[in-house]
Amino acid sequence: MRYVVWRVAVFICAASVPGYWLLLAWQFALGPDPGKVLVDNLGQGALVLLLLTLGMTPLQRATGWGGWLAVRRQLGLWSFSYALLHLTGYLYFLLGNEFSRLGEELRERPYILVGTLGFIGLTALALTSNRWSMRRLGKRWKALHRLVYPIVIVVLLHMLWVVRADAGRWFLYAGIAAALLLLRIPAVAAALTALRSGKRKFAIKPK
Repeated sequence: MRYVVWRVAVFICAASVPGYWLLLAWQFALGPDPGKVLVDNLGQGALVLLLLTLGMTPLQRATGWGGWLAVRRQLGLWSFSYALLHLTGYLYFLLGNEFSRLGEELRERPYILVGTLGFIGLTALALTSNRWSMRRLGKRWKALHRLVYPIVIVVLLHMLWVVRADAGRWFLYAGIAAALLLLRIPAVAAALTALRSGKRKFAIKPK
C-alpha cells in the first residue's frame, strides 16, 4: 500500500489527458485539422512519459525517495498506451482506415517506418513489464529493457521528421533525453549517489 496516493495521482493525470484532447478535437477546438493535432499530441505525450520513466532512477539516486521507482513501470506502460493511441489515431484520422495505403505510406514517408520501429520496441518492453517475465527471462530481462535507450533515440528521430517546421520543441526534448542518458553513465550515476550520501553526512550534526 506504500505510495498508493502517488500511483493514483499518476493514473488520474495520465488517463485524463487523452480524453481532454479528444473532447477538444470533437469540438474542433484544435484547429482546422483536429485529427492531426490529436495524433501529434498523443505522440508527444508518449515521448514525455518515456522521458519521465527514464528520469525516475536518477531522481531516486539524487533524493533517496522510493516513490520515484514505485511509479516507474506505471509511467512506462502509460508511454506505451499513448504510443498505441498515437498509432490508432494515425490509422483512423490520417489514413482513414485504408490499410491498403499503409505499404505506400511506409515507402514514401520513412518517418512512419522509424515510428513503427519505436512502437515495436515499446511493445516488447510493455509485454515484459511484469514479474513473470522478469523470472522467466532472468538476466536477459535487464538486457532487453536496456532497449529503452535506443528506443528514445528512434522516437526522437521520428518526431524530428514530423515537426521539422517547429524544431524548438524537439531540441527541448532532445536536450532532456541527452541529460537523462548522461546520468545513466555508471560514473555519473555513482557521483549522483555519492552526492546524496555526502548531503546526508553533512546534515548529521556532530555530537
